[in-house]
Amino acid sequence: MPSAPTKALERFPNPTPERAYQIAFDCPEFTCLCPKTGQPDFATIHIRYVPAESCVELKSLKLYLWSFRDEGHFHEKVTNQICDDLVRLLSPRALEVVGDFNVRGGIHTVVTARHPANALELLSR
Repeated sequence: MPSAPTKALERFPNPTPERAYQIAFDCPEFTCLCPKTGQPDFATIHIRYVPAESCVELKSLKLYLWSFRDEGHFHEKVTNQICDDLVRLLSPRALEVVGDFNVRGGIHTVVTARHPANALELLSR
């Protein structure tokens, strides 16, 4: 049976929790719906994080991101929702989610959500 979209993110134990290292994902096929028009919005979602005790399982992340396809979301809301859900799942040392949305109505939107407040410093190391 084919996989179906789901909000159920999964994790696994970080194999090297004593080391601060960065994991990065690029998801170039993200879609959600414009809450005003119902038209699809396309984006690349960039995720970078420094894990603590857990790492996100990739298939669950793929199905999670797919679950937004038929939902209406403002760019700011969906980017922050992804950040919040990953923080809740992983309690990472640092995490950044960038929603790089395709041009719509002549405007290119990039939304960046970080956790904690000094995440940029932690992710730049």
